Amino acid sequence: MRFGKILGLGMLALAGEAAAQGFDPARMAREGVAEPFVGVTTDGTPEGDLFRVETTGVSTAPVIEAAQVFLASLNEAQRARTLFPVDDAEWRHWANIHRFPRQGTSLDEMTPEQKDKAYALLRAALSERGYKTSRDIMRLNHHLGELVANFRDYGEHLYWFTVMGEPSPTEPWGWQIDGHHLVINYLVLGDQVVMTPTFMGSEPVRAASGKYAGTSILELEQEKGLAFMRSLAPEQRRAALLRAGKARGENRAEMFKDNVVIPYEGVRGEHLAAPQREALMDLIGLFVGNIRDGHARIKLEEVREHLDATHFAWIGGTGGDDVFYYRIHSPVVLIEFDHQGPIALSGPRGEATRNHVHTVVRTPNGNDYGKDLLRQHYEAVGHDPDHGHVTP
Repeated sequence: MRFGKILGLGMLALAGEAAAQGFDPARMAREGVAEPFVGVTTDGTPEGDLFRVETTGVSTAPVIEAAQVFLASLNEAQRARTLFPVDDAEWRHWANIHRFPRQGTSLDEMTPEQKDKAYALLRAALSERGYKTSRDIMRLNHHLGELVANFRDYGEHLYWFTVMGEPSPTEPWGWQIDGHHLVINYLVLGDQVVMTPTFMGSEPVRAASGKYAGTSILELEQEKGLAFMRSLAPEQRRAALLRAGKARGENRAEMFKDNVVIPYEGVRGEHLAAPQREALMDLIGLFVGNIRDGHARIKLEEVREHLDATHFAWIGGTGGDDVFYYRIHSPVVLIEFDHQGPIALSGPRGEATRNHVHTVVRTPNGNDYGKDLLRQHYEAVGHDPDHGHVTP
């Protein structure tokens, strides 16, 4: 069953929550996904010639093998729900909210052996830190269920896997995990990988009790972001600060915002001293470093090429307990970190808290979901009758 057929029923369940939160997921889904994909831009038009189909020298064989083993573990009905064409619109049907009609096969319905294979795919595709963060988000989602006594909406295994295309060393393919506070889109083309959009977050960000007591996420991203803002000289800080007042949610590039227009704002990389530039690269590395180490290195090299044009922007305070938002924006990466207002837990709904955090990583200028690489691939082989597929 495709997204469009189930959207209405699934969204009816969200109506009350949507009204309470001040947004309408049904409308956002209809309007956002209905738009032809353009990508995140600064003015509505993608900048060209930023991404190339090329050999990286970093093998994707472990990811291919793990995906093949995972798919082989599914039964026929599960495979039918999980497999989509590589260019299917299912890529864009993800949501970081908890109650949403999702496609694929959930961890919750898998056997223990199938779960092991699904986690093995995550482990093969991500860095050690990226895998741990992903699993800890799932564990904190279980903890949220403990706190509010609701395991219908919250739980460790309420995450769905889909696979786009057939895992291959030569043909494009990819996979997606989609659930509350954890969404990863992972396209593979030869030995190239694009792992955006990626959403990671949690409410709460630390478990003080329960089954997973002591589990926490995104502490370094919070601490190093604040430390970087504090390290700026007065004139740099003035350039970075968009405003001191922090709303309950500031992220611009979450679900159904594939085509969001975000102008460059903040202090520009070319105006940073050498130690500040390295500190900024270190901060970027926390987010990019969720992917396998070799591909993280490739991406960070790409980011460094555009460091002069990279902007750092800030909203909120810089005190030890202040809430804040920061954005790192370049032609080839967009990163957002945001303290959010409470949703499931108690507290003033209109005020942000450090106990609810959202992060988003995107590839601007048309290469989220690896779409610009796919375009180039199809242009190169679309008219080759021996290649085996037709340009969409």
